[in-house]
Amino acid sequence: MTDAYSGLPVNVNEKTRDYIDSIQIEERIIDSVLPDIHTEIFGEMFDTPVMTPAFSHMKPFADTRANPEIEYARAAKRLNAVNWIGMESDETVKQILLTGARTVRIIKPFADREKILSQIRFAEENGAFAVGIDVDHVFGNDGQYDVVDGEQMGPVSMDDIREYAASTELPFIVKGVLSVQDAVKCAACGVSGIVVSHHSGRVPCAVPPLKVLPDIAEALAGTDVYIFADCHIDSGIDAFKALALGADAVCVGRAMLEPLKKEGEEGVFGKISKMNAELITVMGYTGAADPYDIDPSVLWIE
Repeated sequence: MTDAYSGLPVNVNEKTRDYIDSIQIEERIIDSVLPDIHTEIFGEMFDTPVMTPAFSHMKPFADTRANPEIEYARAAKRLNAVNWIGMESDETVKQILLTGARTVRIIKPFADREKILSQIRFAEENGAFAVGIDVDHVFGNDGQYDVVDGEQMGPVSMDDIREYAASTELPFIVKGVLSVQDAVKCAACGVSGIVVSHHSGRVPCAVPPLKVLPDIAEALAGTDVYIFADCHIDSGIDAFKALALGADAVCVGRAMLEPLKKEGEEGVFGKISKMNAELITVMGYTGAADPYDIDPSVLWIE
């Protein structure tokens, strides 16, 4: 059985969900106060560490909405949350940026390196918050470099990442990091952030991102690299676990699809607002006054 979104075996996503659910939380309620979840990212303050995902070409998954990418960007703007967007045309990205949402543009690893540099420039010139590359889309399922919407993908080297990062004044992010080795390489290339992710299971039997996250956080301790996480961050409790394990902020992905499809902007606003409330609640029950006060020892991992 394959997943409708990624086309890959569902066991990766099931195991990711099972791993997150297996992490238990102890209560530390005495002396706890109502938490504040304001979060600093790349020098700017946001109202939440919960962000939208780097979705691409949303029409097939939200076919009842005229402009789903615009709608979830507007929700992010209202929430004062970081917004992400994936593979889209420059014109669509421009329309998203015009919403005022602080938006990260993630670019596919095109074989045409000039196309990557051009899209980085466009993002910078049109007011993006940050820009990055999606390194886990290099290979397809057929033993070849991937082809996405007719666009040929290609390999990404450390020299490439250095060049892309140096080509812009914007924070540069590498999405699709799932090992300490790649995380350390990214830091050595001067990136501003990484996304710990298996991209909804692009690799069969991929390790759950939250399982490798603590080792990555330890390896990058003392650097200026921000660590983000995604894959089945479906609730505020999931977000709390990721933050406790070393993430600076998280992206909610699939859990946003149904609210986006049914209610558009209002659905996304409601979903992330609910996650914020859940996050505040579990932080309160564990004695964390803010996201930087979360103690990872409240987690019990078997």
